[in-house]
Amino acid sequence: MSIPHHVTIKDIAQQLKVSISTVSRALRCGTDINEETRKLIQGVAKELNYSPNPIALSLKDKKTKVIGVIVQEIANNYCSSTIAGIEDYACKKGYNVLISQSHEKFDAELAATRLMASRRVDGLLISLSNETRQVDHLKEIIEMGVPVVMFDRVSDNLDTHKVVVDDYQGAFDLTAHLIESGYEQIAHLTISKHLAITQNRLKGFLDACKAHNVKVNNDWIVYCDFNGRNIRKEIRKLLKGSHRPDALFCSVERLTMACIKELRDMGLRIPGDVALAGFSDNTLTPYLNPPLTSVIQPTFAIGQKAARLLIELIENKTMPISFKTIRLKTSLSIQDSTRALATGWNEGDMYDS
Repeated sequence: MSIPHHVTIKDIAQQLKVSISTVSRALRCGTDINEETRKLIQGVAKELNYSPNPIALSLKDKKTKVIGVIVQEIANNYCSSTIAGIEDYACKKGYNVLISQSHEKFDAELAATRLMASRRVDGLLISLSNETRQVDHLKEIIEMGVPVVMFDRVSDNLDTHKVVVDDYQGAFDLTAHLIESGYEQIAHLTISKHLAITQNRLKGFLDACKAHNVKVNNDWIVYCDFNGRNIRKEIRKLLKGSHRPDALFCSVERLTMACIKELRDMGLRIPGDVALAGFSDNTLTPYLNPPLTSVIQPTFAIGQKAARLLIELIENKTMPISFKTIRLKTSLSIQDSTRALATGWNEGDMYDS
C-alpha cells in the first residue's frame, strides 16, 4: 500500500511554475500579490486538496495550536458538557483540544499537568481534583510560559482567569425552596472542605437556614470522598434509625445519584420519607421517578468562556494587568423529589429504577 502524499506549497509552486514565496503569500491572502495570481493559486490549492501542515505551522509560529484540558472524569455530565463548550470555541479559533482525567486524584492531576507541558500545549484549562490542596504544579507551568485558566473547582492561590457559577446563590435558593416546602431537618452532603465550591455551597446552605430560622444539625453536614463504599457508609449512617433528616441536599451530582440508589435499596420513599435535591447537570434528571429537583449550571457556556479567556492569554503578547473571575448564574429546576409536605404522598411515591 502506498503512503498518501501530503500536498505542500512546493507542489503548487512547481505545477504553476512560480516561487514558493508567491504561493505562500497567495494562501495567506497577502496584499503584495495581484488578484489574478492569488485566485489562480488558491484554485489549484483547492483542486489538489491542499491543507496547511500543522507541525510546520507550529514550528514556524512556535505554537502547537493545541490546548490542554484536565477534568475529574469525562463521564461526569458536568465535565462532558463543559468540554463540549471548550471544543466548540477552540475549533472556531483553529485550536485542537487534548483532554486528560484526574479521576479525583492529585497525583494523576500532577502527572497530567506535566505531560501537557511536555507536549508543548499552548495553554491549559483545569478543574481541580477532590484531593488537590496546593497548586504549585500549576504555578510551575505558568512560569514556563504556559497560560492556565481554571473553571468550576478553582483555587484562590493561583493568579489567573477563572470561570465559575454563583455556587452560594444556587445553594441558598435550593435550601430556601426546601424550607419553604416544609422541610426543616436538612442534611448537607458535600465533598472536600478545602475546595471553593464546597465552601461557597455550604455557606449558601447555612445562610438560607439562618434566614429562615432553621436550626442546623452539624452532624448532618457530611464531607465525602469519592470512594463508593465510603459514600454508601456515610449515607446509610445518616438515614438509619428513627431520627433522620427529612431532606438531603447534595452539593455534587455523584452524591445525589448515590443517595437515590441507597434510598431505593433501603426502601425509603422520595419524597415520602426523604426529599432529595442537589446540584446536577444530568439532562435525564427530569425523567427519573420522581423527577429530581436540581440546581442547573450553564455548563456549555462555562466551557466556551473558559476557552475564550485561555486563547486570549495565548494570543496576546503581554500579560493582563489583572485577572478576572467570571461568575455565571444558576437556575433552580423544581421537580417532584421535593414536593411540598402539605401536599401529602401516595404509597407508590418512591424511586423505582
